[in-house]
Amino acid sequence: MGAATMASNLFTHTRMLVPPTNSCATCSNRTAASFSLRANLLSPFVGGSVASDFSGQKIRPSSLSSASFSGSHAKRTGVTMNYIAKVIPFTRGSALDQPPPDLPSYLFKNRIVYLGMSLVPSVTELILAEFLYLQYDDDQKPIYLYINSTGTTKGGEKLGYETEAFAVYDVMGYVKPPIFTLCVGNAWGEAALLLAAGAKGNRSALPSSTIMIKQPIARFQGQATDIDLARKEVNNVKIELVNLYAKHMGKTPEQIEADIRRPKYFSPSEAVEYGIIDKVLYNERSSEDRGVVADLKKAQLI
Repeated sequence: MGAATMASNLFTHTRMLVPPTNSCATCSNRTAASFSLRANLLSPFVGGSVASDFSGQKIRPSSLSSASFSGSHAKRTGVTMNYIAKVIPFTRGSALDQPPPDLPSYLFKNRIVYLGMSLVPSVTELILAEFLYLQYDDDQKPIYLYINSTGTTKGGEKLGYETEAFAVYDVMGYVKPPIFTLCVGNAWGEAALLLAAGAKGNRSALPSSTIMIKQPIARFQGQATDIDLARKEVNNVKIELVNLYAKHMGKTPEQIEADIRRPKYFSPSEAVEYGIIDKVLYNERSSEDRGVVADLKKAQLI
């Protein structure tokens, strides 16, 4: 808009500089001069008109052109761009055009499904959709399920239903790709069931993780008939949970039921012995079990 105003003012000023005359030759010269001046003023705009500047078409300064870089600076720029392309997924154009890294999408691109909170309906919906999509994408490559969850409860508070875990468990068995499970923090309650339900030989935990199995928690209120119905349903859920624990941990239902009368905690090495996982993943610097439960037992606190 400023450029258009400047062009108009200069054009008016040019007209004032031309001496008034009635001859057609003078009028012709004046008109030619004004058109020439206008063309020169508007030449920086694409399309030769001021309106084109507002249509989204901009002139890129020559200083930002890739052709202006030469020598060692150009080489350094190429190395930087290659590095950015490796760090940030889905690159488009130069680094100036990149959005911030979308880390969840980057994990998903590498077939990693992360359960990082309690099992509530919104979390279950997302995990199921990811499993089904990854099967559609490639039904041969494994899916990696990273677990850091307290199940359907947190701090003794009921946040979700056991059926959320059963839904995830059923889809894990429904999809064709094998699912490799890894506990990266804690896997308590129903999350421990999902950890144990992974592909045999590929159920693992990191050294500082904690695993715990327990029976369902429920609170009832209402009239006596409703409480009795809810009590029966919770008992059915407990029986189903015990049977699934026994199936994937190689224990009898009676032993599982006796062990979960109170919450039972495991260090990663103890979880291997119990049959919940198959191995503990250590790094090259340490092969020691650094789980919370192991530290408490070393201190003879439990």
